[in-house]
Amino acid sequence: MGTLWYGGKVRTLVNEHDIQEAVFVESGIIIDVGSKELLTSKYSKVISNEVNLNGAVLYPGFVDSHLHMIGHGEKLLRLDLSDISSLVDLRETLIQHNRKLGQGEWLIGEGFNENLFNEMIPDKFFLDEILSEQPIVLTRVCRHALVTNSEGLRLAGIDESTLNPPGGVIVKEKGVPTGYLLDKAQDLVKGILPKIDRKYIKRALVTSLDDLYQHGFVGAHTEDLNYYRDPIGTLHTFYEVIDGESRKFRANLLVHHEVAEYIMQDQIEHDYVEKGSIKIFADGALGGRTALLSKPYTDAPSTNGLAIYSPEQLSQIVQKARKFNMPVAIHVIGDLALEYAIQAIEEHPVPSGKRDRLIHLQVTREDLIDRLKKLSVVLDIQPRFVASDFPWVEERLGEERLPYSFAWKRLLNAGLMCSGGSDAPIEPIDPILGIHAAVTRRKPENVGHPGYNSDEKLTLFEAIKLFTLGSAEAISNENKYGLIKAGYTADFTVLSEDLFELAPDEWLNVKVEKTVVDNTVMYERNKD
Repeated sequence: MGTLWYGGKVRTLVNEHDIQEAVFVESGIIIDVGSKELLTSKYSKVISNEVNLNGAVLYPGFVDSHLHMIGHGEKLLRLDLSDISSLVDLRETLIQHNRKLGQGEWLIGEGFNENLFNEMIPDKFFLDEILSEQPIVLTRVCRHALVTNSEGLRLAGIDESTLNPPGGVIVKEKGVPTGYLLDKAQDLVKGILPKIDRKYIKRALVTSLDDLYQHGFVGAHTEDLNYYRDPIGTLHTFYEVIDGESRKFRANLLVHHEVAEYIMQDQIEHDYVEKGSIKIFADGALGGRTALLSKPYTDAPSTNGLAIYSPEQLSQIVQKARKFNMPVAIHVIGDLALEYAIQAIEEHPVPSGKRDRLIHLQVTREDLIDRLKKLSVVLDIQPRFVASDFPWVEERLGEERLPYSFAWKRLLNAGLMCSGGSDAPIEPIDPILGIHAAVTRRKPENVGHPGYNSDEKLTLFEAIKLFTLGSAEAISNENKYGLIKAGYTADFTVLSEDLFELAPDEWLNVKVEKTVVDNTVMYERNKD
């Protein structure tokens, strides 16, 4: 017996113009798509349930191709600093939050962005004025840097004699640590943070999942297993929360290479949670100038960024992933990091039938795009970074590099597969914001702005495909997910209006009416 979805518009995304009236689903699989009259007549004996869309629009289910689900939940639960726009506001926010904490408790904040207030990066001296006898830890929005106060440095054992760890930088002035730690140096503090238990991880994951449903997501490709001291326990929390009954959600887990040995020993087969690629970080981020560039930063000629691993080390890690018969997912923001990653993949090709993915690609080069065309690879991009990082990124990179920076249209025109994500909690989870950024290349509030690097604007069809078919291509499942077509899985995102009939700024007012996974309604606006 099956379900007939009707009463609205069905955007199949088979092509830009394909619109149907109804969909018939049986056992979680789309059996047929067409007019309501035809499907009702054809399947009258097996239609046991009918769902009236009441004028809403049915799309293939949205999937975020890159985020950190537990981290997103933490952001919702913890002190969120991402909208703080001045040091004065930051100080007051920290003071107010500290009043809620117990004596000696760590004050932890998420996501400060000094580019919003055009002042100094908060350092230990700034934080010491707020609290000097209990530790403060604030992560930067990119999560490739954090700042702590003197007490945090003391507890971590960081002083003038402490050397930079491999792949990290302890920022110092005249030999004295400032409290600002970049990339792997963060681990010196993260290793002494208060212990997080399974109960907390479960709460964060449930909070995240509920929010993902409300934003129309039927699935996500997420990297979380290396951050909570118990990789197997974290994996099993995913199994527990996404139980396939009360919560259905298609979670593809990126497995950090440092815990791959443990995770790959787990042989549990789960209908909704699967191990995806081996995750590797090749460099940092542009915000902290740790993204690895082939030429120095325009606004800081003394550095070209930070390589987390040498080319030889990166190649060895990719080779190890191949022993698990796994593809890799490599974080590459700078063009030199991308070059290192391409070289490692060329040396150790992906297993047959699978695709590697390269994540971010905020700075590329023509010669690297030519090499990418020869690889079985998906480029995992986050369009929202255009709205967040411009115009300050222009100062970092200079005019010469801009044509190949955040160049999503160029990558698609080269015939490369691209998927779309948010990188939440770094950026907002809302897929409409990602689609808006891909098409307009500006902040929503900057009405009338022509868009940064406007030649790189995507069409609406291209932008939506990033979060549907593109995400399916990233896991080599484009014959199963990402379209509304016979034989595909019945995962749907139901929106209140048709994006194709609205102006871009009007998209921001469109509501998610339903989120449907395996033909099961996991979220319904009128009920929730």
